[in-house]
Amino acid sequence: MQQLMKQAQEAQKQMEKSKEELANTAIEASAGGGIVTVEMSGAYELLNLHIKPEAVDPDDVETLEDVVIAAVNEALNQVTKLREEKLPL
Repeated sequence: MQQLMKQAQEAQKQMEKSKEELANTAIEASAGGGIVTVEMSGAYELLNLHIKPEAVDPDDVETLEDVVIAAVNEALNQVTKLREEKLPL
């Protein structure tokens, strides 16, 4: 029984270490051919958003909004995949 408890504690320590590593990992994703780039942490925190000036068209804000959403969603997907690899259930 003590061996099982020790294994559980080790697994918990490893899980915490993996979570910390993920939180310190940054994923970069872009959309629209690179006109919008986002950086997101492994903890799903949006760290940076870069929009190239040529993407800004006052007469077509909707397209820029769509590209930002696409870039953020791509970053979310990449972080989710990374977390699934690092923190298997």
